[in-house]
Amino acid sequence: MRTQRLSKRLLSMALSVMTLGALTTTVAEAGGSPVVRTDSGPVRGVGTGEYRSFHGIPFAAPPVGDLRWAPPRSPEPWTAVRDASKPGPRCAQEAGLGPAPSDNEDCLYLNVISPAKPARKPRPVLVWVHGGSFTYGAGSDYDFKRMALGGDVVVVTVNYRLGVFGFFGHPELGRDSGVFGLQDQQAALRWVQRNARAFGGDPGNVTLFGESAGSMSACAQLASPSAAGLFHRVIIQSSPCTLNWPDGGFVPGLPAGTPYLSRTDVEAMGADAAGKLGCADVACLRRLPVKALVNQPFAPPAFGTGLLPEHPAEALKAGRFARVPVLTGITRDEARMFVAMYPGHPFTEQQYQGLLRTAFGEKAPLVAARYPSAKHGGPSMAFADAMTDRIWGCTQLETERLLRERTRTFGYEFADRDGPSLLPAPPGMSMGASHGAELAYLSDVVAPPAELTPAQRELGARMIRYWTAFARTGDPNGEELPKWRPSPRTQSLAPDAIGPVDLAAVHDCRFWAGI
Repeated sequence: MRTQRLSKRLLSMALSVMTLGALTTTVAEAGGSPVVRTDSGPVRGVGTGEYRSFHGIPFAAPPVGDLRWAPPRSPEPWTAVRDASKPGPRCAQEAGLGPAPSDNEDCLYLNVISPAKPARKPRPVLVWVHGGSFTYGAGSDYDFKRMALGGDVVVVTVNYRLGVFGFFGHPELGRDSGVFGLQDQQAALRWVQRNARAFGGDPGNVTLFGESAGSMSACAQLASPSAAGLFHRVIIQSSPCTLNWPDGGFVPGLPAGTPYLSRTDVEAMGADAAGKLGCADVACLRRLPVKALVNQPFAPPAFGTGLLPEHPAEALKAGRFARVPVLTGITRDEARMFVAMYPGHPFTEQQYQGLLRTAFGEKAPLVAARYPSAKHGGPSMAFADAMTDRIWGCTQLETERLLRERTRTFGYEFADRDGPSLLPAPPGMSMGASHGAELAYLSDVVAPPAELTPAQRELGARMIRYWTAFARTGDPNGEELPKWRPSPRTQSLAPDAIGPVDLAAVHDCRFWAGI
């Protein structure tokens, strides 16, 4: 028995040596630019003394024509060296927070960045799924150079179909209805499995991470049987898997509920939209130009599908999810960004009371008494604080509890209230640590650009060490870092205070349990 174990270990060591040899031969320099051979063909990136980056690598065929609302297909291979110095096109979308809109469906590209120095052994790989309410954004909006260098890792950022192109459902589309964007993410993860070694990465150590819609996607992938084995750790930022909002709605125009919808409902919405567009079938819809569809209402990702059999929250409750280590967290003032998008700031007391009645009906007076505007900096701030606690704080606590029952889980709350925000503060509000505030600490966000103080940059460096230590071992703890204990001890992350925080107390979850 011992002889067999020794033989296996020697075989493993031999394979590792062979792999390291492959790493040194698959990456070549051409005129100072690195060239890597992927399984579809060679690509030429950008090289510096510190890092190597490759942009606009196709991981799937363009989802156009008959491939609109179809599972992603393999890209056409190429033989000549392909330029990979610039990002590929953004997926079709209207204007979002910062970057320009796009009417391009040919968008299934990814980007890779890694340290330039040779790897002694394959590096951990982190695959980033961007946020943007499933309607806008791109992988190239985030520059993870600091993470790649600070953590000695490979970072991959991906595009996926958005809005009606990524999450449309129709009875003709069957079990693929409403999950095309999620299918794209899995196609990118499969590309990583096939190609990570060529970029110095370890396909056996892949961390899926994302923020907002990206973390909702990560929750879905945790619960997806077809994602099994494609990643080995998960980081969920700012959208707990049990996220839900009040019956009266929250963001104007957003229906009540959760970030996922049943396939039956998604298909009904799609059939209704098709009728309004004058189309009797999907073939007709596929002939319509992008501009006729890009502003159409769309459903969130669908469950009851082949990719996502059940709602991720229900999968967590039943224990039907991938048993991989999870790092999950929120920001201290999540809802302030969403409330900042409401019209009519600064709110009057009358507006505040009306919003509470819309959200909570007959229980509105209880919420008003618990969150008086005089103690929360005014009506706008009181409404935002109430919604932060109700929608994010307490669902984060529930998500951590469900995860830690079956897998190793680390929770955090990003609490730097003086950092940059994705939106300017409207009259009557300060943004604090609002939704997305942590992004500038982990990456250089292309738009809007953010400036950090020296203390904030140090916090960002610590967070990068936490994130990449977790990617490397499944545990965020490392040398010269404040100790981070597994959930239920949640970690507060701020320049002047890194240590445990009681989410239940901070977000008044005992009160919200009765509302």
